[in-house]
Amino acid sequence: MPSKSLDNLLTQLEAHRHSFGPGEAARILKIMSSLGAARFPDAPSLIRFHECLLFLRAFPQSPSVLRKTEKLLNNFHDRVEALRKSGGDLSDFDPLEVSGIAGTQLEDTLSFDVASWLIRRMPGKVEIAWDHYDPGRELGTTGPRFMPLLEEDSYVEADTPWRRWLETAGGKKNSDSAWLIQRFANLPLPPIQKAELYESLRVPLRWPLGNSRITRTRNWKPVRSVFYHNGPLIKRSEVSLAEELAKDPPKLTRLSRRQGEAVIDTVREVMLVRYRELYGTTLGDPTSVVRADVGRGVSIYLWNLPPERRLPLRAYTAGLTLKNGVPINYIEAIGLCEWIEIGFNTFYTFRGGEAAWIYAQVLRCLCHLMGARCISIYPYQLGHDNDEAIESGAFWFYSKLGFRSGRPDLQRLVEREEQKIAANRDYKTPARILKQLAAEHVFYELTGSKVGAWDKFSTRNIGLRVNRHMALHFHGESARLRQESATALARILAVNPSSWTKLDQASFQNLALALALIPDLPAWTDAEKHALLQIIRAKSKPDEMQYLRLTQRHHRLREALLKLGS
Repeated sequence: MPSKSLDNLLTQLEAHRHSFGPGEAARILKIMSSLGAARFPDAPSLIRFHECLLFLRAFPQSPSVLRKTEKLLNNFHDRVEALRKSGGDLSDFDPLEVSGIAGTQLEDTLSFDVASWLIRRMPGKVEIAWDHYDPGRELGTTGPRFMPLLEEDSYVEADTPWRRWLETAGGKKNSDSAWLIQRFANLPLPPIQKAELYESLRVPLRWPLGNSRITRTRNWKPVRSVFYHNGPLIKRSEVSLAEELAKDPPKLTRLSRRQGEAVIDTVREVMLVRYRELYGTTLGDPTSVVRADVGRGVSIYLWNLPPERRLPLRAYTAGLTLKNGVPINYIEAIGLCEWIEIGFNTFYTFRGGEAAWIYAQVLRCLCHLMGARCISIYPYQLGHDNDEAIESGAFWFYSKLGFRSGRPDLQRLVEREEQKIAANRDYKTPARILKQLAAEHVFYELTGSKVGAWDKFSTRNIGLRVNRHMALHFHGESARLRQESATALARILAVNPSSWTKLDQASFQNLALALALIPDLPAWTDAEKHALLQIIRAKSKPDEMQYLRLTQRHHRLREALLKLGS
């Protein structure tokens, strides 16, 4: 097929994938059939076809469109292989915006937890990318733990053959990556320390995707009932966040551990092929997973962290949204009292698909699960050090939903820009102004929440206060600070944490670091101290949401934390 004809067909499919109504399914089927018989001469055209197919798998117009889309996606790796055999340039498959297509390979430096998981999921297929890895002192000092006499070479020689050492030690039956990771797994150390040691090596791993389910191409889940679109998609202008959040909360169904493990596996697959790792997608607790089916084929999954990997002060929720079984975005929410910071990222392929309505449903679920009344958005989401968000005008996505800037001067700038837009439909906010607007969090307060209460708060401020206190009064010695803070708090609360579990003791010590900075803590009432103790004990319990909700009820603690973090 001539390249011009191929380009025309792809342009038609790109246009019609967002069209819904009488006759649209037939038009799309005709275009897909023509493209299915076409030869693709380069990676960019294949990528365009792939992204259209994936969007249609999530937003199908009819059962026939769904079946045709699945057939083409299931065999898509053959097209990539044909391009490879013809000598085509495959580098266009590498950028994270399009990575993870069947038939390609990936290379990344992974965390210890994800690398260990990947080795188990793809045995024999993961290797060290030696052409991009030249270890030095870090492997020379760590390696002697499991490679006898390595120090004879690494300590004094300038040309240590690292690959030869690893392959010799591992033997022919083991891949170099699997053997190395297993050595760290076997170390008699806590999981966090194993991860620290392994990740200090910065080992790049490479693996082929083939036609596996761990690809963007085929990573969809079966659903009982598909939602077919026979009418226009819901536009952002049609979404009222106030109305959505005022509705009855969605039903959250807790999954079994086995079902939860499948969800955590799915989100790891989803993030892996997009070169992304979040703390909560890597370390999610499978026993905490809940699901909400909110309509229009959308299912939202949320979960928390296991007790041993939680943050010291805030409570953490991560999540994933499936549309007709297709992963379309990931979620992160970190909260304290009634305030949560939210990260929400819709994958590039699906950014034309009801993002505002789906976002509103995610907020409904999060507010219900976490008890939040004040929602905050990270500056990165708005465009701070994020060129892609600036190009997409992400700030206006949130502003038009009702979010306001946490800085009065920036809010006045927002209002001036809104006036310019109202006066001139062709006006677009310049990138330099969008970067200004993205410099601060934006907020949305639900009914009953005090506007502006959390505008200046940051847990980073609490952390810096603690470190300043350590420098001034403990000569920079963190062990002394932790011990004396815990001792003082135990005396104030009249408890003996030494008889508690290690997890409870760790929670006590972590929270004591911040609580030690509250000057009037000894003067709190017995009831307030008892409630504080319950909060501390709840931090390491199976359900971290219990801890979060208890912080929402302790008004004196809330005021103290706000003051420390502002």
